[in-house]
Amino acid sequence: MVKEMSLDCSSWSLRMHNHVLVKFAVSILLMGLAFRLFFSDSIGFSSVPETPLLERIKATEITIPTPETTIPVMTPPPMATPEIEDHRPSKEKCDLFTGDWIPNPSGPIYTNDTCYNIEEHQNCMSNGRPDSGYLYWRWNPRDCELPPFNAERFFELMRHKSWAFIGDSISRNHVQSFLCILSKVEKPVLVYHDKEYKSKRWHFPSNNFTLSVFWSPFLVQAITFEDNNGVATSEIQLYLDKLDKKWTDQYQNFDYIVISGGKWFLKTAIYYENDTIVGCHYCPGKNLTELGFDNVYRKVLQLVLNLFVTSNHKGLVFLRTSTPDHFENGEWFSGGTCNRTVPFKEGGIDLKDVDTVLRNIELQEYEKAVAALGSAADLKLKFLDTTRLSLLRPDGHPGPYRNPHPFANGKNSKVQNDCLHWCLPGPIDAWNDLVMEMVVNS
Repeated sequence: MVKEMSLDCSSWSLRMHNHVLVKFAVSILLMGLAFRLFFSDSIGFSSVPETPLLERIKATEITIPTPETTIPVMTPPPMATPEIEDHRPSKEKCDLFTGDWIPNPSGPIYTNDTCYNIEEHQNCMSNGRPDSGYLYWRWNPRDCELPPFNAERFFELMRHKSWAFIGDSISRNHVQSFLCILSKVEKPVLVYHDKEYKSKRWHFPSNNFTLSVFWSPFLVQAITFEDNNGVATSEIQLYLDKLDKKWTDQYQNFDYIVISGGKWFLKTAIYYENDTIVGCHYCPGKNLTELGFDNVYRKVLQLVLNLFVTSNHKGLVFLRTSTPDHFENGEWFSGGTCNRTVPFKEGGIDLKDVDTVLRNIELQEYEKAVAALGSAADLKLKFLDTTRLSLLRPDGHPGPYRNPHPFANGKNSKVQNDCLHWCLPGPIDAWNDLVMEMVVNS
């Protein structure tokens, strides 16, 4: 009896223990379910499968928040992205020399009244040119902006520097334009000139800036026999192996040099090497070998560029391309004229064969010189390609107005036209915008 009660008590105790465990387990389950329901109401559920990370990032990038909506900021993990070619124009990719002349209502920044450095032959307005439309155009490269020349900025960066322009009368023409623009900020002082006033030097005291021009139309030593109208009494004597000492004795003193040649090599000339005649160009009856202007021009450019490449000059040298003329119905010596009053559009005119030959030689010899320099050289070479943009401006030359009032008082005088040089102000002012961009803004 006692034994049965003991077994019953043990059995009852076991049942009670199991019952408590079941209740405890059920309680835990109920609490877990309640917690799940409460938590799910707080964050919500979605029946859409989870979006991959890259798609979620893209979705965030294109979501536009409204004032009533707050969008959490997502910081995507760093990911490797493929390089994509940048087709946007940049200064490194911009071709400054391909573009169009577009209207410029504001006109030039100087006039023939505000600049006293304009020589008579280029002072078209003072000489009576009746039209002024040629003054209201500016050069516009196709894939970038070309700001106008900023003289204040130029002086800031060129303080205590020196520039030299070396070449023919087109170089002088360019220097006049340069002076007229710089003179808007500071008047230069003429500190040197040669006997014929063809080589000059100016100083800008406030900025200690020096500007020089060297008359050296062949860049090598030459003896010429012609007047200011180009009329010659004898053949030019040209020494192909001797650079012109007028500029070679001083070039090391200049931080920036603009050097150019071209049209003078088309003139009749006798060629020398080692002080011995080796041939000529266009010299019938002389019983000399015709060497051809192109071969001679290439030889001279090689000599010039080799001087810079092999020297210890640490400045910057521009090789400016030759300038096309716009004579029509003849040449300068046979009644040619240039009466156009608006620019050509691209494709409206082609380079003459001779201008194509000159520019190709310039480009080829420039590329050879750059290759010879290498990337580590202190000297820098730049190609100032003014040929094509100048070709489009037949309206910018003095024409008959290279002389004062050629048709005054109703006279119909027969005058020599200048369809090579440029009126000032005029299209040549754009060359300085190019220089500014290539030197200061680059």
